[in-house]
Amino acid sequence: MTIDMTTAPDLLDVRGLSVEFPARGGGWVGAISDVSLRVRQGESVGLVGESGSGKTVTSLAVMGLTPLTGGRIAAGSIAFDGRELTSLPQREWRALRGGGIGMIFQQPTRSLNPAFTVGDQIAESVRRHLGLSRRAARARAIEMLKLVEIPRAESRMDDYPHALSGGMCQRVMIAMVMATNPRLLVADEPTTALDVTVQERILALLRDLQEQTGVALLFVSHDLAVVADLCERVVVMYAGEIIEDGTAGDVFYQPQHPYSAGLLASIPNPRRGIGNRLASIPGQVPSAGTWPPGCRFQARCGFAVPGVCDAAHPPLLPSPAGSLSRCVRAAEIALEGVAAG
Repeated sequence: MTIDMTTAPDLLDVRGLSVEFPARGGGWVGAISDVSLRVRQGESVGLVGESGSGKTVTSLAVMGLTPLTGGRIAAGSIAFDGRELTSLPQREWRALRGGGIGMIFQQPTRSLNPAFTVGDQIAESVRRHLGLSRRAARARAIEMLKLVEIPRAESRMDDYPHALSGGMCQRVMIAMVMATNPRLLVADEPTTALDVTVQERILALLRDLQEQTGVALLFVSHDLAVVADLCERVVVMYAGEIIEDGTAGDVFYQPQHPYSAGLLASIPNPRRGIGNRLASIPGQVPSAGTWPPGCRFQARCGFAVPGVCDAAHPPLLPSPAGSLSRCVRAAEIALEGVAAG
């Protein structure tokens, strides 16, 4: 199913989103601030950054799970197909999750109930969201196991999660999510716990499902190589905010923020030759509540200018390459060579 991304309407529209969690000494501390992103119908968007950048907090907010993790939405809006979600009661959220929006988590074995067969778990989800009879739900479950290329789907219906490999469990989770015909799929590091060969198969499966169903994808990952293989657009997060947003081609070949360029330079590249060390970004992401004044990346940035980059917090603005960048020097520094290594 081919969709023209230049005319496709926004399915998910997040604007100015800020999420807070309780602080140890009382009060609240911000985990993400002023996050805005969109996913068009049928589009695949990668949300990337190091651990602690705010990716998972953002994805959980999109799924309405912030209150269940102890946090709260302090500001902003989340709209799905034009419907505002931030004020939605949990009862309506439960109907939307697994219906209009589905989520795949990092470790499928923790998401599947060990006390029930995989067939029963898929069928129960189908009955709850689509209202099918037991027989029709079982038939739908078998159909979905076949769709995600699980061999001997009919007999695998009666297997318990512990009898399946990690890759097979992830396929079952994808089958369960896709069985209710979601329009948006949120995948939070869905291949991190899998070996490289299985990872490639899961990514190929996600590509095939997008092509067949037209489902939109928000793919959360720290692995830029995986995102480059799967996504049309890339949103880069650092220290709780978006620092770059553009097409995959723009971000990967003409990065407009030193952090994006640093992430790209850390990807193994055969052109660097054997024996050449991978580039790395010094330091670490500052913890929530300890963000520095000015640019939050300035303490780790080789392009930072004292009195400029630490003076004022930079806005997210259009860059010379066409993407959005939160770097006041985007127009004057060339980062392609840094990313290429």
